[in-house]
Amino acid sequence: MQVFLQILTLLGSVTLFLFGLSLLSGGLQKVAGDGLRSFLASMTSNPFKQIITGIGVTAVIQSSTATTIMVVSFVNAGLLVLGQAIGVIMGAHIGTTVTSWIMAVFGFSFNMADFAYPLIFFGFILMQFKKSQTKKDIGEIIIGFALFFVGFANLRATAQLLITPESLGFLHSWTQLGAGSIAIFLLIGIILTVCFQSSAATMAIIMILVTTGVIPFRLAAAMILGENIGTTIAANIAAAVGNTAAKRTAISHTVINTFGVLWVLCIFPLFLKLVGSIVTMFGLPDPNTADLTDTANASAITTSLLYSVCTMHTLFNIVNTLLLVWFIPQIAKLVTWIFPTKEEDTIYKLKYISGGPLSTAELSLEEAQQEIIHLGEICWREVGFIRSAIQAKDQEEFSKINEKLVKYEEITDKVEYEIASYLGEVSKGEISDNSAKRIKAMYRAIGELESIGDSGEAIGRMIGRAHGRGKWFDEDMSGNLSRMVDLLDEAFKAMMDNLKHPQPFIKEISNSELAEDNINAYRNLLREEHIDNCENPDYNYLVGVFYIDIVQELEKMGDFIINISQSQLEKAAA
Repeated sequence: MQVFLQILTLLGSVTLFLFGLSLLSGGLQKVAGDGLRSFLASMTSNPFKQIITGIGVTAVIQSSTATTIMVVSFVNAGLLVLGQAIGVIMGAHIGTTVTSWIMAVFGFSFNMADFAYPLIFFGFILMQFKKSQTKKDIGEIIIGFALFFVGFANLRATAQLLITPESLGFLHSWTQLGAGSIAIFLLIGIILTVCFQSSAATMAIIMILVTTGVIPFRLAAAMILGENIGTTIAANIAAAVGNTAAKRTAISHTVINTFGVLWVLCIFPLFLKLVGSIVTMFGLPDPNTADLTDTANASAITTSLLYSVCTMHTLFNIVNTLLLVWFIPQIAKLVTWIFPTKEEDTIYKLKYISGGPLSTAELSLEEAQQEIIHLGEICWREVGFIRSAIQAKDQEEFSKINEKLVKYEEITDKVEYEIASYLGEVSKGEISDNSAKRIKAMYRAIGELESIGDSGEAIGRMIGRAHGRGKWFDEDMSGNLSRMVDLLDEAFKAMMDNLKHPQPFIKEISNSELAEDNINAYRNLLREEHIDNCENPDYNYLVGVFYIDIVQELEKMGDFIINISQSQLEKAAA
């Protein structure tokens, strides 16, 4: 019974460790916010800047997965090309090793659990400041940091009771198989990382195994290589339901780390000697010959093994990055070949939202914003169909165009519903006041875009009713309507520029206001002309009614368009 409780404690400790790391990473992402994403988007002009950016961002937010998610969203948005994203991911591989050093320095050298409970108290106090989102986020960071070390301390203490050379004696037979042992423990590293969905958790287990003498350093190194492959499998699983950009980014992660593992395995003994040489330079015993039964030097040997694990992890990622940074274009070509662009009509489905909300509302809203831009592009296509419908020469030509207007109205309904559902899921999580205001603005934008789709279908229906009565617009009417559509096209361009603004802040929308004024002025001109023409006995009043109804509907589309730009001003106030 005692052993069973200890096993449950071990599992709970791992869960607490992962939960703390998740809180810590999520809080850091919230505090960093848009500034972090701006930094990531701007510091990628050359490969070495991309690597430094990946290192910095991952070290700050303590999650290479979150960095990868941001990179994928930037590739989707066109802010980064695939080659730039690969450089950032290489840097993220190095940045994620910071977590291992934090565990080694603080988790083993100091009893951080003694400070954890006071930190939880102060973090809880900060989270009670409901009017200050920043203080709440900092409180979340403090609690996450504390739980991370409480979980790690409990994991270490429980593991030292359960994970011993005696209890895991079956592993001893696996350590004497030469190259076979390397393969077995590499596989164990992969499996642990896939199961935990966290390279940090695997590194914690490796540290405990090697410092308790269960496995020698060379097999711990093999597990580290496996962890580097395992973390890419987790990324590919997450990207499986994503779009082509997500799949390419994830597979590039796999290509980089798999190549690294292969070349290290080819020189494995030499690489271990290099790690040993680095550690001994600082006066510690060589991990390759370390013997924990030497009680006189047990403390120094334990420290050597611990720092050797971190050195192996860091050195592998640094050297592998320095080797592959020169081949980023070739890696981009390879993953593009693996996942080629499919020639298919993608307007029926979402392009950027591929699953549930991401780790934080801020990242989820970036995906939603890109999907709104996509919906705007769909609606913009309707302007061309409206122009073609007005200029159609016969019923057969008009019918084909009208079918597209009906189809696009159905598409806008569907995409609006999917985005709204996604925003609803995001709203269920813990969101900041700014995020809540952004979500409200996004709801308004997608509602207006859906109304644009309705107007396009309504105009097609009006033209169809006119044709059904044998009425066709004369050359002047067609020319006037086409001019109205041209003004609408200009309004759409201004709206899309506002939607694509690099920040969720926009100070003014004079471009949209000018386009709206032009539409209203031309609508008023055409309406006055129609009223004047009604007194002309040669003027076909019934055709004029259909004509002015279309003018009014086009002007209404202009209202929807400027409302969308105004929603961007709502974000600025957020």
